[in-house]
Amino acid sequence: MGIEWEMAIRLLLASFLGGFIGYERESHHKAAGLRTHILVSIGSCLIMILSIKIYASVQGYTNADPTRLAAQVVSGIGFLGAGSIMKEGSTVRGLTTAASLWVVSGVGLAVGSGYYMGAFMTTAFVFLTLSILSRIEKKDHHSLVELAITTIDTPGQIGKIASILGVYGIQIRNVDVREQKELLKIVFTVYIPKEAGRNQVTVGLLNISGITNVAFDAQ
Repeated sequence: MGIEWEMAIRLLLASFLGGFIGYERESHHKAAGLRTHILVSIGSCLIMILSIKIYASVQGYTNADPTRLAAQVVSGIGFLGAGSIMKEGSTVRGLTTAASLWVVSGVGLAVGSGYYMGAFMTTAFVFLTLSILSRIEKKDHHSLVELAITTIDTPGQIGKIASILGVYGIQIRNVDVREQKELLKIVFTVYIPKEAGRNQVTVGLLNISGITNVAFDAQ
């Protein structure tokens, strides 16, 4: 097989594997989706191929390290990953997508260096982690919802709210605090067990001094 065809096959395979992971992110409407993951994987693959080819062309003439160029992908991808992380109030989103971009760059490097089995296995594991494990996390819960609570800004208020939620077995995933003049609007992203009644939770929260409104919104 010619060098050009081998390079083309590696780039095509890198785009397929990167796109496979990117499709899962795209289906969940994440900041970095199908195209971004494909581009990261192809770019990483090309850089790895260049590292190998450049080293082969100067081997015997210098002590050049063929991994130095490819190593910059690992550190450089951090800047792209940071772009997919968004902070809204005290809520941080996009960490999983940033991690998937980092892994996809590794997949591209593996394909570019000819380690196809490692690239395939990594892609499969990442896809299973992103798609299946997220369903397992929700298995024992009725739904993922946003719980919006309007309250007077008093010390320890979030702790009191968390205690009530804990009584009903509600798990808190994210907390977003928004200031509204003299009040606070605290938005919790929570998992609610099947046996927990929203009316009971609402009554329990309204019994806390300072809370003026409680509202549930489905994700």
